Amino acid sequence: MLFILPTIIAQAPPAPPQADPTGTFVMFGAIMVIMWVLMIRPQQKRQKELAAKIASLKTGDRVVTSGGIHGVVSNVKDGTTLILKVDDSVKLTVDKAAVAIVLPKEAA
Repeated sequence: MLFILPTIIAQAPPAPPQADPTGTFVMFGAIMVIMWVLMIRPQQKRQKELAAKIASLKTGDRVVTSGGIHGVVSNVKDGTTLILKVDDSVKLTVDKAAVAIVLPKEAA
């Protein structure tokens, strides 16, 4: 019985060869590049454009806040706030970061 164990081990099928992970890494890298080109890069571009528009806000510009309030910039304060004229008698102080859309001049 002692001689049967080495015979069984010797007759066991060989282990399957290990797969090369290089192909997996290349595919993963390709998927990451495609995601960056199609999703992340356009979003970064839109954020930079909005930040530039917000930095160049001046009196008379029409904006929409992230809360959906439409108004005209009445005064741009130093720092992070501006005064938004919503109606003839209603003015709101809002944060510049709350501006979601700067409307073009012809949208008036």
